[in-house]
Formats: sequence, structure tokens, C-alpha cells
Amino acid sequence: MEQAAADAPGARSVPVCYRHPDRETGVRCTRCDRPICPECMVDASVGFQCPDCARGGAPASGGTASAPADTRPRTLAGGTLTRDPRLVTKVLIGLNLALFLAKLSLGDVFTNQLDLIGRAYAPHLTGIQGVAEGQWYRLLTSMFLHGGYVHILFNMLSLWWIGGPLEAALGRARYLTLYLVCGLAGGALTYLLAAPNQPSLGASGAIFGLFGATAVLMRRLRYDMRPVIVLLVVNLIITFGVPGIAWQAHIGGLVAGVVVGYAMIHAPRERRALIQYGACALVLLVVAVLTLVRTLQLT
Repeated sequence: MEQAAADAPGARSVPVCYRHPDRETGVRCTRCDRPICPECMVDASVGFQCPDCARGGAPASGGTASAPADTRPRTLAGGTLTRDPRLVTKVLIGLNLALFLAKLSLGDVFTNQLDLIGRAYAPHLTGIQGVAEGQWYRLLTSMFLHGGYVHILFNMLSLWWIGGPLEAALGRARYLTLYLVCGLAGGALTYLLAAPNQPSLGASGAIFGLFGATAVLMRRLRYDMRPVIVLLVVNLIITFGVPGIAWQAHIGGLVAGVVVGYAMIHAPRERRALIQYGACALVLLVVAVLTLVRTLQLT
């Protein structure tokens, strides 16, 4: 029933400023491509330059405070830089913990109303329950439920270790979109392939998606990929080797994370938003098709 994550922290997934090694940043100089922190950003005609390139090129045009929207400091994926680059990750962790406390207080009757189940009778509830009965919300709500202390501990630690640096690299909106899309993709594949009376819950699908996007980011930054490969192999071994894990959610989330992560990180600047959110829409379309196919099978 439980869907535990086995992720572990990998190598640093966000570069550091070339002048301030203690500061992570997702912004790069538009001329030399070196990572620069907000203090080192010099507003240029297009984007931002490092102090060295600014001194050797055209005169800079003032500070960042009055920069137009299209030249404000941006992350590697085009997101807006924020004071707290882990805010969304903290909110997601808080939401998961809040629902876990609700489960402890209200018992299984609470979980049975929100977990992912295809079509079956659920304890403490009246009538047949499940996504096939029109309860589409279960694909979303099940992402924020956990079965026990170990389950939520592993998932929240993984979310903090992996999600924080990825949020800093993508920006809040893109990071949250990636998280939700991957979670829904994992839920849709579970709904399609798992037994209709087998309940599933947990954030593992979304977290595996973040893991896949992190691998794409590390390759883009030309980091050593061996730690990511080792972590991926270990995760897959645990996914398929430990009973009770919904492997469908892990695989669905991972594939969606690689696809959406590649679009987020490699989209050309001139068509960035179109490609990034177009990839998300494409994955959501696949989610809708899988859900419809399974519903037709069960009804």
C-alpha cells in the first residue's frame, strides 16, 4: 500500500558564483556563461553580465532594481530569482506533514477518502469508491498522503535534499509545475497498471520526477553523472525489490521528470515559455488519455 521513496542527496545540482563560492545561483553571464550571484550581476542590454565582461564590453545600464521585466535576474530555466529559493519546497513539506497529522488524528477513514484507488469498496466508506467512479481528485490528493512515519520521513528528506536545489535552478512556478505534473503522471500509470482494488499513496512519484529533472540539470551543467547513475540504479533496485512499493508511480514520475526537466532546462530563450509549458501540457494530455483508457476498462 505504501509508496516509499528511496532517494538520497546527490551531488550539488546548482552552480556557485565564480566570485563567491559560498553562494548558489542559477544565473549565468550572457557573454562568458559563468555563474553569477545577484551581487555580481551587471545589467546589460540583454540579460546580465559578470563584472569582468561588463568592464570589457559595452557600458552597463544601471542596477537591477529598475530593470525591465525581460532583463531581470533569471534562473537557468528562466524563472525569477527570489529571496527564499526553497519556499515552495517548504510549503510542499508543510502540506504533506499537515495531512499526515490529519491522518493520525482522524484515522483510516480520512486516508480512504483521498488515496489512489481504481474501483473498489473501501473500509469505512459507503458504496464503490475510486477514480473510475468519477473521483478524479484522488490522482492529486494521493500525492500528499503517507502511510507511516518511515514513509513520510524518507519522502520529506528526499524532497528537501532534491527539491530545494532544483527549485533554485528552475524558479518557483516551473518547479511547482514540474512537481505536480510528475506526481500526476505517476498516479496515472499506477491507476492504469495496478489492481483496481489496490490503494496507493505518497509523494514518491513527484519526488522521482524531481530526481529525473535533477539528472537532466546536472548533465546540462556538465557535472559528474556517476553519482546520479548510482543513485538511480539503487532507487530502481529498491523500487522493484521491496514489496509494497508502487513501482508504477516511481517509473511514471521519473519518465515525466526527465521529459519535462529536459524541456525546462534546454528550451531556447526565445521560445522558452512555449516549449516548457507545452511539454507540461503534453504530459498532462498523456495523463488524461491513460486515465480515460483505464476508466473505460473498469466501467
